[in-house]
Amino acid sequence: MTSKSLLSRKPAAASPSPEDVARVSEMLGRMRILIGRRIIGRTAIANIAPGLEISHLDVLDVMRRIEGEVTVGAIAEAMRIDPSRGSRLVADLVARGILRRDASQADGRRSLVVRTELGDSLLAEIRSVKRSLLARVLEDWPEDELHTFSLLFEKFVSSYEEIFVAPEKSSDDELSEAPRPMP
Repeated sequence: MTSKSLLSRKPAAASPSPEDVARVSEMLGRMRILIGRRIIGRTAIANIAPGLEISHLDVLDVMRRIEGEVTVGAIAEAMRIDPSRGSRLVADLVARGILRRDASQADGRRSLVVRTELGDSLLAEIRSVKRSLLARVLEDWPEDELHTFSLLFEKFVSSYEEIFVAPEKSSDDELSEAPRPMP
């Protein structure tokens, strides 16, 4: 079975079992605590760039995912933070030489945010540390299970994003009718 066929399968006709939903809910709760503590990011910072904050890593990460011009506003929106907070984070990273501001070719009044060579290097090192930590967690998994898990986890996260993270693609009415995430 290819990854594309696994990810593009139509949902099963039956609703998920309450036991499976409860198990996923329990695991999400446990994972939320780990993510909330930002264990991977904190470890990466400690090893690579002790002066940075987790929010700085978030800026570098969301910049990779922004389609089109990367501006302070786009970064703030992607991080779901106030534009003034986004501006302060970017200014701090500019002062550290990790980012720089450039003029937009489309509109010279707009300021774009670009990673410097130092920023590219830092991002690559942090991603390497994160992947190394994840590899340690997954090292005992059989290859076929890990492959299936990676595809299903991608499908799960993508479905979650479609419902809860991408409100700009849905109307307000659709969001008000959507189930709310569990705490």
